[in-house]
Amino acid sequence: MFTKILLPLLAIAGVCLAVYTVMAQNKPQMVSPPVAQPASSPYESQVPGAGLVEPSTEFIDIGTNVPGIVTRVLVKAGDQVKAGDPLFTIDDRSLKAELAMREAAVAIATAQIERLTALPRVEDVPPAEARVTEAESQVADLQAQLAMWEQLPDKRAVSAEELSRRRFAVQTAQTRVVEARAQLALLRAGAWKPDLDISRANLASAQAEVARIRTEIDRLTVTAPVNAEVLKVNVRAGEYASGASSENLMTLGDTSTLHIRVDIDENDAWRVQSGAAGTAFVRGNSEFRTSISFVRFEPYVIPKRSLTGSSGERVDTRVLQVIYAFKPDAVRSEREPDKAVRVFVGQQMDVFIKAPTLQGARFGVTPPSKN
Repeated sequence: MFTKILLPLLAIAGVCLAVYTVMAQNKPQMVSPPVAQPASSPYESQVPGAGLVEPSTEFIDIGTNVPGIVTRVLVKAGDQVKAGDPLFTIDDRSLKAELAMREAAVAIATAQIERLTALPRVEDVPPAEARVTEAESQVADLQAQLAMWEQLPDKRAVSAEELSRRRFAVQTAQTRVVEARAQLALLRAGAWKPDLDISRANLASAQAEVARIRTEIDRLTVTAPVNAEVLKVNVRAGEYASGASSENLMTLGDTSTLHIRVDIDENDAWRVQSGAAGTAFVRGNSEFRTSISFVRFEPYVIPKRSLTGSSGERVDTRVLQVIYAFKPDAVRSEREPDKAVRVFVGQQMDVFIKAPTLQGARFGVTPPSKN
């Protein structure tokens, strides 16, 4: 009974279950719609690439070659700065104290020159003249005494030793007259030129030190090198800024005109021509696009970093970077030209560059016109 009836029934049920399972699994699966419609090329023949938006000046990484504690950060991300505008300052108290010392040295050197150039003092001349008159009077007195002793009729009244002493006294007094007159002449002549030269040199040295300290203080205020936008701020007041820091303190860039760095696969690089037209699409919303103008090639081919997301994309290749430019307000909707969207620095865009067909590029000829 079991082998004749139940086994055939079980076999038939198993076959039915297998058929049902196979049919259920062969039903077509619903394909999920893409999150965003991919961009489509506006050209008949093109070279695609992944573009990265950057400032027209490229990224300017700001640092400081004078380490110290940051006292003030004067800008924030998104601010527009002009060349020479201060960005942040380093503690300058020690240099300002040294500057005060150097300025005092300048004042001393200046006063020394003024004192030398003001010589002789009016008050110093009369005493010097009086000393000359006094010395001359002493000479006259000694000469009169000597003449009196020499005119004595009796030479025995005075010894020869006494006469010699008085003659030497006259000579000594005459020497003092010469000295007093020389001192008066020196006083009236004023400052000696070499002394003035030394004082002026000391003043110049002190002024140079003041200028050096002021330059060091100016270096503690880091300024913008060009007109640019502050893209990133990595420093705060109270932090220590080191000139050897691996992290940039600030990043600037001119965003009045944006550049887009397009990675072209090395297999297609030979098709891209200088001055070729291009179109960039906002990634995630291909409705917004802008025409881009050729700037230059980056002649050094580098390993690929940016990806387009295409399923057939090669990631183990090298790329030629081509720089294009566009205005920030030029990214607009194709259907509504009055509607614009902002593109940020560092944002990726899908780019198509107009290129000749493979056949035309291979033989170096321009494709024939359809007209």
